[in-house]
Amino acid sequence: MVPSPPSFEVLNGSDFKPGKVTTLRPLEGRVAIVTGGSGGVGSEICRHLASLGAKVVIGYIGDRKPADQLVASINQNQAQPQAVAVESDVTDPTQVGALFDEASRVFGTNLHILVAVAGVQDPKYPTVAETSVESWEHVFNTNAKGTFLCCREAAKRLVRGGGGRIITMSSSTVGSLRPGYSTYSASKAAIEVMTRVLAKELRGTRITANAVAPGPIATAMFYEGKTEERIRAVVAESPMQRLGEPRDVAPMVGFLASDAGEWVNGQIIRLNGGYV
Repeated sequence: MVPSPPSFEVLNGSDFKPGKVTTLRPLEGRVAIVTGGSGGVGSEICRHLASLGAKVVIGYIGDRKPADQLVASINQNQAQPQAVAVESDVTDPTQVGALFDEASRVFGTNLHILVAVAGVQDPKYPTVAETSVESWEHVFNTNAKGTFLCCREAAKRLVRGGGGRIITMSSSTVGSLRPGYSTYSASKAAIEVMTRVLAKELRGTRITANAVAPGPIATAMFYEGKTEERIRAVVAESPMQRLGEPRDVAPMVGFLASDAGEWVNGQIIRLNGGYV
């Protein structure tokens, strides 16, 4: 017998307004781990997943204050905690394992979603010839190794049979090939290949693996090291005539994390307003 497809509530066209958060909570009862969850894009993803009903584990490193503020914002007016912050260095396999352990301890053994956002880049934007070994290792350790360690843990521990989602964070610089971004783009290209292979390796589990690859997003990491002239030039290159914002990324992550996004698997989704 051919199984029936999942049913979805149909919204009346007169009730739908672009950008409006509906009362649907497609992630109700699911647990999401978001690394880099207290940063610009990461924090917006955490808020959005929580608005869809997910219980969110906010992975962070360093200053705890932004993570605590985000947790307080999400948990406000909630009968039960819906978010918790956990410090975790994604380059350390022991800490990554502890992050998943804490998620299970707080919200139950069933873990559903990993969103691997944690990432860095060299704000000096050096050419290949000027890139130090230390800079290369720092970027690759956080971006490529960190994502690998999180994906490895998720592949072992996310629920099977439906609802399991791995969403990694790439960059549209993999396509634009910008001078000064060689190490950063190479680390993100490694993430893209790993994600696509992982989707095939998870055959039969119904765990999907996809990468989201934003273009220029107005976050602290984007602005660091750039002149006003360079920022204006980036805006001018965009057909949308603006920088992206974290709110442009979060809804796509929410879709991929939901049952509606199950048929999207092993894909790289470029979110850049036509920039690349």
